[in-house]
Amino acid sequence: MKKKNDVEVLIDGRKYTLCGFESPEYIQKIASYINRKLAEFHKQEGYARLDLDLRNTLLAINIADDYYKEKKKASEYRTETQLKDKMVLDMKHEIIELQDTIKKLEKERNEFRDSVEKLEKKQVELETRLKQKR
Repeated sequence: MKKKNDVEVLIDGRKYTLCGFESPEYIQKIASYINRKLAEFHKQEGYARLDLDLRNTLLAINIADDYYKEKKKASEYRTETQLKDKMVLDMKHEIIELQDTIKKLEKERNEFRDSVEKLEKKQVELETRLKQKR
């Protein structure tokens, strides 16, 4: 079973102790992401004048927006990967079919070669008989 980690992080200049089953590095990355988002907002003119509830709501909306954009990208990548996997599978089947066709054609070619050899032998034999009869 995973161990629960308590990790001290700094978010917007305040210390928090976050706990979870994720690695401390992961928890720090989450805090870092929140700090980047907050820094983006702090750069916006008028953000500091908004009340705390509105700032928190805007932050939550922005994070949710990022989440859904990434979720959509992941879905598109999954769809693209599935299409590529299907293409690879189709190509593998086509390769197998082409290999079978090659084997059949090689067999047919060998049979034709054998037939040609037999016919050439027969021709030589018939020409020899014809010469003997003359």
